[in-house]
Amino acid sequence: MTRNRIFLWIAATLAAPFVVMTLVLALFGWNWLRGPIEHWAEQKTGRVLLIKGDLSLHLGWPWPRIQADAVTFANPPWAQEPQMVTADAVDITLDLRQLLQGELLFPTVHLLRPVVFLEQTAQGQKNWLLDVHQTDEAARIRMGQLTLDQGVLGFDDLASKTHIRAEISTLADTPGTTFRAKGHLRGLSLDAKGTGGPVLALRDESTPYPLDIDTTIGRTRIQALGTVTGLVSRSAVNMNVAVRGDSLEQLYPLFGIPAPATHPYAIRGQLVHSGERWRYEAFTGRIGNSDIAGTAQVVTGSKRPALTAQLASKMLDLGDLAPAIGVRSASSAPMPVAASQQKKVLPDVAFKTDRWTSMDADVRLQAQHLRRATALPLNDLSVHIQLRDAVLTLDPLDVGVAGGRVQAQVSLDGSSQPIKAKAQAEVRKVLLSGLFPDLVFNQATIGEINGTFNLSGSGSSIAGMLATSTGQAKLDIAHGEVSQLMMEKAGLHLWEIMGLTMTGDKRIALRCGQARFSVRNGVMQADTLVFDTAVTTLIGSGQIDLAQETLALTLNQKTKNTSPLALRSPIYIRGSFAQPSVGVDKGRVAVRALGALTLGLVNPALALIPLVDPGPGKDSDCGRAAAK
Repeated sequence: MTRNRIFLWIAATLAAPFVVMTLVLALFGWNWLRGPIEHWAEQKTGRVLLIKGDLSLHLGWPWPRIQADAVTFANPPWAQEPQMVTADAVDITLDLRQLLQGELLFPTVHLLRPVVFLEQTAQGQKNWLLDVHQTDEAARIRMGQLTLDQGVLGFDDLASKTHIRAEISTLADTPGTTFRAKGHLRGLSLDAKGTGGPVLALRDESTPYPLDIDTTIGRTRIQALGTVTGLVSRSAVNMNVAVRGDSLEQLYPLFGIPAPATHPYAIRGQLVHSGERWRYEAFTGRIGNSDIAGTAQVVTGSKRPALTAQLASKMLDLGDLAPAIGVRSASSAPMPVAASQQKKVLPDVAFKTDRWTSMDADVRLQAQHLRRATALPLNDLSVHIQLRDAVLTLDPLDVGVAGGRVQAQVSLDGSSQPIKAKAQAEVRKVLLSGLFPDLVFNQATIGEINGTFNLSGSGSSIAGMLATSTGQAKLDIAHGEVSQLMMEKAGLHLWEIMGLTMTGDKRIALRCGQARFSVRNGVMQADTLVFDTAVTTLIGSGQIDLAQETLALTLNQKTKNTSPLALRSPIYIRGSFAQPSVGVDKGRVAVRALGALTLGLVNPALALIPLVDPGPGKDSDCGRAAAK
């Protein structure tokens, strides 16, 4: 055999497979590969892949392109839907370099009119994991860029009570997509719509993807406009986000933030995310009737997410704080009939301490002005709130009250049930005239109130904590003057009351006032209760029951000047916190009146004898009382 014939034989032998392949492709195309591909997929996943239409392959390095029509890929037997993917056409590229290393990666995937159902069982099985038992997190389709043309996406997660169906369409006039989704997210109704870019860059960690979303979840509406980088990992987020709803408490099932119950709110700010840091910057809005502004940040990656926030309000309506401290509102669950027969004043809605372990928090709130109810003279508020290991502290809690200040430290330990509570407060330079601004007979009253409170108790609500509280309370009043008419009324001095009514009220010296209560098991026992002026001393006794919210106090008057016409009866303060009553001993008054009438029958001049208050009372030892 000559050298040329040998060369031709070798060339023919090497070229024969390519010639045969060319003839096969010319006669049958690439459809002959459908069977091997379907068989390989079923061997690897245990599920049926069907290519009912034509299959074509466009060779190229390193990304050959594969096109197939009428494609279906089955779900595992446990899934509710029979097919995981159904598409009129599939156009993908395959990364041969990754395939040579044993990895399957599709740099681009385009689906025409797809229907895709993703599902997760309560036991954690995920139909998008491609191993036979759907448990290997590494056995999943890896894609770079995904485009969907007129598609339907479904997602079901039984454990989280999530069921979503979304329709995705390609925009006709601009390069992009529009979507609409309905269903339930974590048990809450979901209705969402929006637009996005033309390509879902699933593995691109550098190119921001534009999004415009308007969604309502339960009673919360979220509108967001901006970009997300890394749609799967969310490596970066920069979006203007507006949120509104009935209560901030409803954000907990959505984001895991244990916010307090509030009145309806609406806020808007810039949401920025990078690494482990989520930051809601320069947000403004309203909560109820109060304005709110500030910056909040959540850092993940530790034992628990950590929230820090700086909040400010120009006008804070105290009514908007009511739900946060457990004050029952119209929307609260109704009390049992027996419990609601007597109206309660102290906040009795239980704190939800099960959420206190989900996050640590460090929040500062500064309110310049407080909108308050009548006769509640609060001026401004500053509070530092911390939540650590289920222990909530307010330290300091600084409130401007009637020209003075109340500074408090409050600790609520939610790691035990019931909650263990401690509260210490210091009252400084509170003006008596400002404390009761709506009392007519107090218009001429001035003077300072100082004192301390130290209480500890346990319970699920503020009312429960006070009902079991133990400690002491002290108040001192000094450095002022008081209305003489008010004190004559307290002493039931009828003669002086008539005189001052005709001539006008006068100011008299306020020597001192002291209140000393020892608190045990929710009962405040009056150890010292004195209000001493130049004309009358009021000495009190009795108790205040914080558990029953009732008053049982008695005030006895000791006049320092003889009064020719006085009833001389103790004053009783009784009733509930909601409906207190002030009255006199009607029996004693009746006896004196009967005595005056009887003596008057004998001699009209004798009728005044039972009504004379001879005095003189003594000045109280204010310094000694204050030292107790």
